[in-house]
Amino acid sequence: MVGAPPKVSVILPHYQDLVGLDRCLAALVGQTFPRDAFEIIVCDNNSPLGPEKVAEAIAGRARLTVVCEKGAGMARNGGVRLARGEVLAFTDSDCVPDPDWLAEGVKVLSDYDMVGGRMEVLVDDPEAMTPEEAFERVYAFNNAYYVKRLGFTVTANLFCRKATFERIGEFFGRDIAEDAEWCQRGRTAGFKIGYAEKSIVGHPARRSWAELLHKWRRANTDNFGLAIRSRGGRLRWFARTLLLPFSAIAHTPKALASDGVQTLGQRFAALSVLYRLRFWRIGHSLQLLMKNGTG
Repeated sequence: MVGAPPKVSVILPHYQDLVGLDRCLAALVGQTFPRDAFEIIVCDNNSPLGPEKVAEAIAGRARLTVVCEKGAGMARNGGVRLARGEVLAFTDSDCVPDPDWLAEGVKVLSDYDMVGGRMEVLVDDPEAMTPEEAFERVYAFNNAYYVKRLGFTVTANLFCRKATFERIGEFFGRDIAEDAEWCQRGRTAGFKIGYAEKSIVGHPARRSWAELLHKWRRANTDNFGLAIRSRGGRLRWFARTLLLPFSAIAHTPKALASDGVQTLGQRFAALSVLYRLRFWRIGHSLQLLMKNGTG
């Protein structure tokens, strides 16, 4: 990096996960980016355990703000309002950024207005994964595809200048895919998005069907909220719902060829979850349509 690095504010939403928060903060403090060039803001979403416990877990490694309005997007907005840096770097409190995460993300940001980095799915024991972990290793967090093909990045690994954020506006609230919607607003305003292959954030895999269902119920609801904002969105949602079984077939080769799993048993375990989840999504997607009308 030539010259003095820009001042960076790392925005970290948190809710009721002190173990994950401590692990994330340890990774952030260990960044190769100069420590005096970035601040960390923990945006607690009014955790029931109370701000004193959160502050105790932070142990002086970050600033703390409490945001009572529910939703990770609302928490992030609260952190941005306090940010002193000219660059904003977003991740989540259950994530583990690699040591070069900040340095590599800031480097690529010099060529773009918004940057998404690489996501990796973390498991405790690659040789003894649950079916849900195997599924996530194969299919979760393909941020390279999201950025390059769909034009958005997950907020667990997002960089932008604060001035850009202020131009685009704050994240929207719940029941909408805030990452896709925010990046869509940015691209509509003429901002360019790029991908930072070496700016890596690890995210723990969901280990059980209950955990995976919790994730997908929220994601499906958020994606529905984004889809129905456009004219004809309900009809497109219905058509996409009918195609879900065929999309599972189209995604089958990925599990068979993926280097995220090691054994044939793990590959078939990932596939079993893929098909089970696709058929669950059909029912849930139709429920969302009926609940919110078909006009």
